[in-house]
Amino acid sequence: MIDEKLQKVLARSGLGSRREMERWIEAGRISVNDQVATLGDRISIRDAVEVDGRPHKMVFDRDSDRKVLVYNKPLGEIATRHDPEGRATVFDHLPPLKQGRWIAVGRLDINTSGLLLFTTDGELANNLMHPSANIDREYAVRVLGNVDEAMIARLKAGVLLDDGMARFSDVQFFDGDGANKWYHVCIMEGRNREVRRLWESQDVQVSRLKRVRYGPFFLPSEVKAGHWKELSQKEINMLSSMLDMKQKKNKAPTVKEAEEADRRVRRQRTRREVGPKRSDR
Repeated sequence: MIDEKLQKVLARSGLGSRREMERWIEAGRISVNDQVATLGDRISIRDAVEVDGRPHKMVFDRDSDRKVLVYNKPLGEIATRHDPEGRATVFDHLPPLKQGRWIAVGRLDINTSGLLLFTTDGELANNLMHPSANIDREYAVRVLGNVDEAMIARLKAGVLLDDGMARFSDVQFFDGDGANKWYHVCIMEGRNREVRRLWESQDVQVSRLKRVRYGPFFLPSEVKAGHWKELSQKEINMLSSMLDMKQKKNKAPTVKEAEEADRRVRRQRTRREVGPKRSDR
C-alpha cells in the first residue's frame, strides 16, 4: 500500500502549507493512530489522523484535485481566514469546495490590492512560495518623492532592512509627470511589507500598491476587484511542469457541478453591478 509523508497529506487536505503543517507536527498537534506524530512519519489510507484531538479526513494524492484560482484582492480585505474584528477577508467570496480548502499563496496586507493565487494543493502552495523556486512578483507602485537613477541603482543593488538585505530585481518607470509617479518593480521574496519598506528606506512614500503578476501569471483585466477566475487544466499543467511537479488531471465536473459553477460566475457579475455582499455564497 502506498504511503505518503504526513505533512504533505495534511497540506493537501487543506489545513495549511506544508511548512505550517511541519510546525503543527513539531508542536504536538497531530496524532496518528492515537500516537503523537513526529516529523518524518508516513501514513496511508488505513491510518486515523487527529488534529488537536479531533478526527480529520485526509485527502491522499490519488483522490485529490489540483485547483488554482486567480483572485483580485481589493483594498480593505485582510489575507486571513477569520478575523476577530469582523473585517472582510480574501476568503469571503471564494467558491466552496467538496473537500479540502483554499490555501492562499503568499499574503497581501490590508492596504495592498491585486493578484492573489489560491490552490487546494498544499504542496503546490509550498513550492510556489519556497525561495528555491525563484519566482518573482511584480507590483505597480505609486510613490511620492524624488526618484533618480542613483536611488534606483541602490534599490536594485540591495538595501539593509531590519530583517536583512533586500532588493528589487527590476525597477521600471511606468507613468506620471507630477509629484506622484508610477513604477513597476519586481521582487523575488515575499517578506512582510517588503516593497513599501524598500521605498521608505529612500525617504519615498508609497501611496498605492498593487500586485500585477506572480511568476508567469498576470492579473487578468476581466477579473475585477473582489472577483476570481479558476485556471484551466492547461494552465495548471504548465504551472506543475514549471515547478517540476507531476501533472494531475482533475476530475471532470458533473452536469450539476458545472451548472453551479456557472451560477457562481454570474453572481460575480451581479456583485460588480450592485456592490459586494458577504453572504452570497
